[in-house]
Amino acid sequence: MVDIATPEFLAKLKDLYPAPNPWWILVLSAFSTGNRPDAVPLLFQSVLSELERAQEKFNVTGEEAHAEKLTLARKFRDTILKSGMLSGYSKAINSLNSLHKIMPKELQDTRPLRDTSVTTDEYEKRGQEFFKALYGDTAEGVQSLLDSIMPDMGKNAFKLVAYGCVYGFLEYTDQLETSYTLVGSLIAGDTPLQINWHLNNARRGGATLDQARAAREIAIEAARSTGVIWKNQIPEVN
Repeated sequence: MVDIATPEFLAKLKDLYPAPNPWWILVLSAFSTGNRPDAVPLLFQSVLSELERAQEKFNVTGEEAHAEKLTLARKFRDTILKSGMLSGYSKAINSLNSLHKIMPKELQDTRPLRDTSVTTDEYEKRGQEFFKALYGDTAEGVQSLLDSIMPDMGKNAFKLVAYGCVYGFLEYTDQLETSYTLVGSLIAGDTPLQINWHLNNARRGGATLDQARAAREIAIEAARSTGVIWKNQIPEVN
């Protein structure tokens, strides 16, 4: 039985972030990583209802309304997929499956969003470019660490798969939203080194200091609600 994604709790989390507000991306990542796929449909229904109320207020109907809803559904699925690179795809599959069960037929996808014809070389190139955009002047140091601990991690897992194919796909979740996806997952996963990396990356991607601090707090509250107990101190936003 879902006992965490109550309307009151979700409203509290939303109010923590100054507009424009991607609060639910952090919550979704934390719910999935915290192994509460049962909370994911309630979060989606809450955000979808908010969108529908806005559409009614501004008289958005027909194809335009459908396109906005489909974009939201795809952002949810893509956020879960990206968070799964950190939390494990068993958790991502469970969250996606839970979401799929309540997803309206017209908002489901039957084909991959990512281009399956892209070559390995092209994905590696894209991965390198996105990695540099995300990490900025810290990219070289992070890359050196990854290459030294295991070359397969540095080149294959990060450049090619994670950053080239998964994280670097920005059609639905942009650079800042991707950073927030990683922050939500990492805080729920209790990995302070990487939390620090991606809080800084969020600032680099356009988040103000107040926004980054709010993102951290939202992720902590969402993760705590799933039962996460931290062994390590969660880095502050500098």
